[in-house]
Amino acid sequence: MRIIAGRWKGRALSAPPGLTTRPTSDRARQAIFDQLWHAPWAGRAVFDNAVVLDCFAGTGAMGLEALSRGAARGFFMEQDRAALAALRANIAACKAGDDCRVIAGDVTAPPIAAAPCSLVFLDPPYGKGLVPRALAALQAKGWIAPGALIIAETGRDEEAVALPGFEVISTRDHGAARLSALRATAHCGEAAS
Repeated sequence: MRIIAGRWKGRALSAPPGLTTRPTSDRARQAIFDQLWHAPWAGRAVFDNAVVLDCFAGTGAMGLEALSRGAARGFFMEQDRAALAALRANIAACKAGDDCRVIAGDVTAPPIAAAPCSLVFLDPPYGKGLVPRALAALQAKGWIAPGALIIAETGRDEEAVALPGFEVISTRDHGAARLSALRATAHCGEAAS
């Protein structure tokens, strides 16, 4: 596993042993970032100075890839100990510690946002219905900026992601994965009072 493009292109990333963490393959990650780079609803500007949130971060490959391509800051949420160790090692290997913050905890019960994020990646374990729960929790705690772009990876056989406050703008299947791109509507990102 490696960073595909940008300032850290080719940098190898560590993954925890075992089957608890399922990192997005280099091929699927390249497909995601190629789509983001070229889609009329995204484009290269989506990375410029973006604040990125990588949920169910695992190795942090999605957030680090975005930082490598021009994002300004990254927040990484993960609760598995082995994945947290790999994530921290990968941030250190990229010398990105000043631009990253690791939040050890459950994405479905996040803390109040440190900053609203304009680019959000969700790659939870498949088949557990975690994307809608995570999005609702993140939205309520102010993590999702108005107009934010969300990329959610689910199992191909899972129901399509559809939630109030989010517009589905693209869905593609890659092997066993379904990649959905959503846009937060204007009222998203306001913390619950």
